Amino acid sequence: MRPSDPSKPSCVAKIERIEADGRGTNVKVHVRWYYRPEESIGGRRQFHGSKEVFLSDHYDAQSADTIEAKCTVHSFKSYTKLDAVGNDDFFCRFEYNSSTGAFNPDRVAVYRSVWSQLMRYTSTIWSQDY
Repeated sequence: MRPSDPSKPSCVAKIERIEADGRGTNVKVHVRWYYRPEESIGGRRQFHGSKEVFLSDHYDAQSADTIEAKCTVHSFKSYTKLDAVGNDDFFCRFEYNSSTGAFNPDRVAVYRSVWSQLMRYTSTIWSQDY
């Protein structure tokens, strides 16, 4: 969806329902917003992906004219299996409470490759003579 500030990236939202007035001229979309990590209370963290968004508890109604294009928000598992990631592909691992800053779930898994790198780094530090 088109942001109110043109210097910012497009907003990502899940369309919950569409309604029109009796003549069909005034079309509204009721959406549930996705937040980018930098829009959350904690900000962007090292483990957040560049295409990661959080499904929020923030609902809104917007004019259908604000829709720019369709995008796809994947689960993390299906996102990692994509052959090619397009500009319109995002992934979501968390739900976000916009008033408290809480996440559900409140943890993420550390994958083996990251853990292996950390363990190699830690082993190198501990094996040095001081």
